[in-house]
Amino acid sequence: MTLLLTLMAAVAVTVIWYVSEKARFLKVGVLCYMFWGASLMWLVDAVFEYMELRTDYFNVPLADMVNDAFLGISVIVFAMIIWLVILLVKDPKRIMHS
Repeated sequence: MTLLLTLMAAVAVTVIWYVSEKARFLKVGVLCYMFWGASLMWLVDAVFEYMELRTDYFNVPLADMVNDAFLGISVIVFAMIIWLVILLVKDPKRIMHS
């Protein structure tokens, strides 16, 4: 579930970054790197877990899926907070500089 959520976030942010000049100005590329990095991390984790569990990998209890979903949402929110802090520090529109 974490892999799925971060992949969806990575694809969405990448499309926004690619289409919008304003998004590039606002450092959305940083979010792309964070989400694609997290997706790659969970892809490797999924491969190794599948190699260990084989067919049991697909029999996940509901409680584990809910925990993974909360973890994925938490990672997305945390990455957006980091991006917001970077945006405030860089201040590309020079709003805080006055």
